[in-house]
Amino acid sequence: MYQLGVDEAGRGPAVGPLVVCALGMPSTDIEILSRIGAKDSKSLTKNKRFLLAEEIYLQAEKRKWKIGLITCSASRIDKEREITNLNKLEVELFKEAIVATKTEKYNGEIYLDACDTNEQRFENRVSSSLGSSWNQWSIISKHKMDFENILVGAASILAKVHRDKEIEKIGKLLDLDIGSGYPSDPKTRVAIKNLIKGEYPNKYLRWSWTTIENAWVKENQKPIPKRSIVEGNSKQSSINDW
Repeated sequence: MYQLGVDEAGRGPAVGPLVVCALGMPSTDIEILSRIGAKDSKSLTKNKRFLLAEEIYLQAEKRKWKIGLITCSASRIDKEREITNLNKLEVELFKEAIVATKTEKYNGEIYLDACDTNEQRFENRVSSSLGSSWNQWSIISKHKMDFENILVGAASILAKVHRDKEIEKIGKLLDLDIGSGYPSDPKTRVAIKNLIKGEYPNKYLRWSWTTIENAWVKENQKPIPKRSIVEGNSKQSSINDW
């Protein structure tokens, strides 16, 4: 039997992308994750996550595990939120990560860390989004699945490490310490003050976040612009039809 674990990193930050990772392998390989010490990324130090991610990628290459990694930019988040909500966007991103593993020819179980207050609704929406080619798979969605299921925990490590690397890249491109990207981070709050100066907010900010909107209005004394108007409309996905 084949198993997939899917989790995300970066739902709450005001800066940078949201990353979703799907990790797939034969059920007989799950014990390897236990052996290397994989667990939910939030229970690990940054350095430990980085080392474990390297080991997971090494094992994945050796054992032909499947990895689907989706990086959703701040721009896409904002444009999608103009027509839908974050929960539905995450359903689409989870689907994209699962499809990217190219494992539909197998059959098995898909474990999701539910991103909706209603676990069953999230499960149903991901299943519906995947379509009939994935009917032979069982989908199990649960809150805190990253704590309970080691495969989902390993996927959370890959997602978190990838997002951390993206945040580091953004900081270097801007020549600015943006911290973690979370509004509660003092470094991020200072960075936001610098990134809202100009004709428009910086492209790496999530313009649809209340933190960014409030900072923009305070600095510029006018409403924050719609991202779709400034950058052009993105292709509307089917998620708005649910």
